[in-house]
Amino acid sequence: MCRNEVNMADLKFSARAYCKMILHAAKYPHCAVNGILLAEDIRNKGEAKGKEIFILDAIPLFHLCLHVTPMAEVALTQIDHWASSVGLHIVGYYLANEDIRDLSFERCNRIAEKVADNFSSACMVVIDNRNLTLNMENSALCVSQMVDGKWKSKDKSSISLARSCLDVAADLVQQCAYEALADFDNHLDDVARDWRNPALNRRVDEQAGAAD
Repeated sequence: MCRNEVNMADLKFSARAYCKMILHAAKYPHCAVNGILLAEDIRNKGEAKGKEIFILDAIPLFHLCLHVTPMAEVALTQIDHWASSVGLHIVGYYLANEDIRDLSFERCNRIAEKVADNFSSACMVVIDNRNLTLNMENSALCVSQMVDGKWKSKDKSSISLARSCLDVAADLVQQCAYEALADFDNHLDDVARDWRNPALNRRVDEQAGAAD
């Protein structure tokens, strides 16, 4: 979706994962945001090579300061423990920059590198803010994947979205569903705000199911 890629695992994004990334960016259009991507647990880190990785969920991290290492460590530890308990594994990282034209990821690379240390086929998603529209006609994801220790951009032919992703994302943005989303910054302000977003997950899943 940006430049050409080195062939690795194909990537598919569920409606839940896609919509939560979009809603996180839509909730804080004046801020950079970031988060973690989860897929089914892959015990053998090499077995994803050349196969499809299905991204099932996105966990929103921060919108205030994306570079606070102690808080990032706490968040990653909590996410990893919870994900393991439900059969999921951290496989990627996403971010949206403040500048609508900015598709760089260097400033937030430390968390992504940590994810890649634990999953050799890790992916990095940069949200293209120019495609965050009320109609969501095009995917907003610009995706790279770790190849031989370097991030390599992937071609759009190796990236797919679950059915009705764009329609569901458009509907949720129009319904201001992002108001219900809680990231780790929200959770640290009020521990009652659940970073797992179970109610929002159900809402996305229900709308995706109805659309299919």
